Amino acid sequence: MKKSILLSCVFAVALVGTLFSLPKVVVNTKGKEVDKERSQTAATSATTSDSSPTSHDAATLSPDQQKIVDQLKGNFANAGDKEKIAAGLKLSDKFAELQKFDSAAFYAEKVAVISPSIENLVKTGDRYYEAYGFAVNEQKAKNLGIKTREYYQKAIDQNPGLLAAKANMAMTYVNTENPMQGILMLREVIDTDPTNELALFNLGILSMRSNQYSKAADRFRQILTNNPANTKAKFYLGLTLVELGDKEQARKVLAEVKKEEKDPVIQQAIGELEDRLNN
Repeated sequence: MKKSILLSCVFAVALVGTLFSLPKVVVNTKGKEVDKERSQTAATSATTSDSSPTSHDAATLSPDQQKIVDQLKGNFANAGDKEKIAAGLKLSDKFAELQKFDSAAFYAEKVAVISPSIENLVKTGDRYYEAYGFAVNEQKAKNLGIKTREYYQKAIDQNPGLLAAKANMAMTYVNTENPMQGILMLREVIDTDPTNELALFNLGILSMRSNQYSKAADRFRQILTNNPANTKAKFYLGLTLVELGDKEQARKVLAEVKKEEKDPVIQQAIGELEDRLNN
């Protein structure tokens, strides 16, 4: 696959802001090559998740944004124990809105330490998972993956039925010394809920990563059988069909996505794939 298409697909996974916001490292086997380019265009974070949050994210805030953040930080610092939870969540949400994911995770964790409810534990896991998805440094990604698993596991210990947390958590194992643990977790989710879109999607992405495009196509088709409106799954089905050499079906699927999907990054990727089909 062309590097430019790979890069577009990475952005499609990480930036579309959908349920299927997956780590870029699972999309292909040349992650470092893609990471290098992406680090020049995406907002990145600093080294660890337990340092001062002011150093977490390299993206520069506008003066107005910084003013809001400073005010929210002040509210959090000055809040009493009961008020600190709401203030911390508000600050975490604002950082997430600004795509400063490390700082969002930092404050979500502070809330979870004060109030370790399932909701707060899952939110912290979600925030660290988002930060993990944007980590361009291998050690940083490893650290964020550990944090993600820590908080998801605490939530799952209280409620084993948290399938979305399990499906996300599974993806953090993919680039560890025990990747099969992630695969097994995804299969557990599928065993519990055969139509679980997130688990099916993740398995499809992993099949793509190992060049098992027929398996990937089957996973994306399973999603579309139950939810034909899932344009992200349809886009990746089109991508797998390109790789399988099924040009006629690939054109048909990509044409449908082109009409239905508004995300400019996916539109760019479709354009590159259509160019490839025509060459």
